[in-house]
Amino acid sequence: MTQTRPNSLSARDAEAVFHGYTNLQAHKAQGAHVMVSGEGIRLTDESGKSFIDGLAGLWCAGLGFSEERLVEAAVKQMRALPFSSSFAQRSHPPLIELSEALGALAPAPAHRPFFVNSGSEAMECAIQAVWYFNNALGRPEKKKLVGRARGYHGVTLGAGSLTALAYKQDGFDLPASDRFLRLTCPSFYREGRPGESEADFTARLVAEFEALIQREGPETIAALVGEPLMAAGGVVVPPEGYWPAMQAVCRKHDILVVADEVVNGFCRTGEFWGSQSFGLEPDVVTCAKQLSAAFLPIGATIISDRIYDVLAKRSGELGTFGIGLTYGGHPVCAAVALETLKIYEERDILGHVRRVSPHFQSRLKALAAHPLVGETRGKGLIGGLEIVADQTTRASFPAAAKAAFKVYEAAAARGVLLRPLPSDSIGICPPMIVAPAEIDEIFDALQGALDDALPILRG
Repeated sequence: MTQTRPNSLSARDAEAVFHGYTNLQAHKAQGAHVMVSGEGIRLTDESGKSFIDGLAGLWCAGLGFSEERLVEAAVKQMRALPFSSSFAQRSHPPLIELSEALGALAPAPAHRPFFVNSGSEAMECAIQAVWYFNNALGRPEKKKLVGRARGYHGVTLGAGSLTALAYKQDGFDLPASDRFLRLTCPSFYREGRPGESEADFTARLVAEFEALIQREGPETIAALVGEPLMAAGGVVVPPEGYWPAMQAVCRKHDILVVADEVVNGFCRTGEFWGSQSFGLEPDVVTCAKQLSAAFLPIGATIISDRIYDVLAKRSGELGTFGIGLTYGGHPVCAAVALETLKIYEERDILGHVRRVSPHFQSRLKALAAHPLVGETRGKGLIGGLEIVADQTTRASFPAAAKAAFKVYEAAAARGVLLRPLPSDSIGICPPMIVAPAEIDEIFDALQGALDDALPILRG
């Protein structure tokens, strides 16, 4: 029997597409919000309505949605060499050139990149490289990985075990083993104690880390894993001095530092890397997203020469380093990423971020006066605000109120797409090409969305 096909793309999507990070039951009934084109920092949906993308896709579309140089780079490489493997010592020009360029930019001592297809894969490879490293050094017990509550590191088995957010772990049997440990989230607003200064809070978090190491045994702790600035966990800016102090503990106990730069990296925080913004010198870096400005999927795990030399020696003994991905270092993706890095340099995207971010942060901070806002926080061109029922007590709305989602919906109705996050936070992370006038459009819409949500949430 012939079935009638739904007319709208949204209805067709509801029948055919299996989405991630989606309420699948609601999607069956409601369908999708379908985007059909993009120009600059704006998207247009199937109805013809235009939106500013205030989250740069998923923290990733750093150059917006119409950069012709990246299209041309992809087409040129597709015509020259659409695919070549990087296994078994095979290579190709875009892989070599991108490795040289990214290695030169990476925060010391990280230096040598291993290419993957996503941030999740980058973290997965980082975990395996750390374990391989310690095995090669004859330290088979030194395997435990320390993350932080509300940290986000991806969705694969190991990365998902480090992602300390309920929606990633509930229903998935994660964390996958007792090798994954967790520290307090470095949110002074939520975790600071009455009368405690920010410096006292930092000292307490460092002492907590030391206590965990002593409890577990320093010979069992392989690495501390963290985003310099937490993104998906609610845009959490670490307290003053946090990262240098945590790194000092790691150096004392020969614990590696893995910096998850998937959101922070490539100019977003006002330095090329978030690590540089917060005084961190990582042994391992994971990156993706803005590496290609989201035009094609590519990520990297970047390791120090110290780690690489150990891996190389052990792989010589075993016959191979047994990690690789069919599309890792794909020539077309690598060519687009290389062109992206050239654009960042030639157009001084870092300088642009530094010039416009004071206005961005000023508009963000002004929202702290709104009765629904408990705290605003951010760095560079990334920001967040936390919605509360009571500013004085910092009490949250009940989960059933879906406070952040209501603000998100109200902003979308005003033509700006943002992101509801855990802890009833809203994430703001526009493409890095955003102009001051567009920053004003974003925050005018967010101010209006908060005003729209206030009577709904307070009844």
